[in-house]
Amino acid sequence: MLLPTEIIMMNNGERLTLTCPCHFGTERTLKFEVSRIGGENITVSDGRLNVEGTTETIARANICLASAERVQILLGTFRATTFDELFEGVKALPLERFIGKSDAFPVTGHSVNSVLHSIPAYQSIIKKAAVDRLASKYHLSFFEETGSLHRIQFNIIKDIASVYIDTSGVGLHKRGYRPHSNIAPIKETLAAGIVDIAGVRRGSKVYDPCCGSGTLLIEAAYKALNIAPGLKRGFAAMTWDIIPQSVWKEERQRALAQIIRDSDFEAFGSDIDPACVELTLENAARAGVKSRIRAVQADIKDFENKPDSLVIANPPYGERLFDVRQAEELYTVMGKVFKADREHPCAVISPDEGFPKLFGKEPDKKRKLYNGMIKCDLYLYGIK
Repeated sequence: MLLPTEIIMMNNGERLTLTCPCHFGTERTLKFEVSRIGGENITVSDGRLNVEGTTETIARANICLASAERVQILLGTFRATTFDELFEGVKALPLERFIGKSDAFPVTGHSVNSVLHSIPAYQSIIKKAAVDRLASKYHLSFFEETGSLHRIQFNIIKDIASVYIDTSGVGLHKRGYRPHSNIAPIKETLAAGIVDIAGVRRGSKVYDPCCGSGTLLIEAAYKALNIAPGLKRGFAAMTWDIIPQSVWKEERQRALAQIIRDSDFEAFGSDIDPACVELTLENAARAGVKSRIRAVQADIKDFENKPDSLVIANPPYGERLFDVRQAEELYTVMGKVFKADREHPCAVISPDEGFPKLFGKEPDKKRKLYNGMIKCDLYLYGIK
């Protein structure tokens, strides 16, 4: 039996429902971002939020959201405990409002805790249902799929299927400034969430003593200067007929006009590896914020607390680079050199539940996050 399905109207100015997945633990950050760009009737669940908007919202969200993984159009939600239910549920969705006669519509997705669990079978059935729906609307028996990309995405969680069309294309963490990175870099969208939780503002001075490829520093600069992270890249929906090119142009101009150019923000980075220092400066230049970021080669044991600066760190740990013993030794060194108080606040992400003991200080608060599939905590010291 089908549950109520949200019917989407895609004409200019009419309402539609967008879904923005995010890293677990950054939902609050993303909600604030979405409200800032004019999203309405926002609902939050674990690892994603839904928001009402228009075609302009699709462009604005892709260009401006820093912690969202992508922007999807929610076509509908229904129960599917059999392949027949899945087929009929997809066939009932208004695919023709988005997918044209020649457009490509591949299918991807995942399933969690559901009776049905074969992803290839899901893909095949959803594709067949989509073809049947579009064939009946366009009176075609064959689809060339040579046009623009309209990727159908699904997730089936506890037998509830949600079906989307992706508007982003490549994930939104791909800002365009990091073609190369160090080993095991932090994802840009997670870094943006950490920067927000740590309280970076337009006048902040930020220090990352294990800067890697510079991601935390660059995302801090983007936050402080209000630079939209999607300004330097394209999106799948830019090729769609239903969203005029003028909308994308206007939203980019709007984002450019909102950059804060008189900010006092500064960022400092250091790393024991000179290649990482060079990479940080190269990426900062690509991101357009090199004038705000300085980086030098230095061992973290020689770190000196700068007055009124905020330390944000993603140190190497046993599951990423170091072995566990090396990581624990590093945490102990950090505890000796970081003052980690109200005058010298810091935020450190780690998967080690014993971090506070090794660091030698209990955090004022912590936030549970996931770095990829690794469960972590963001330990906050001296941060309001």
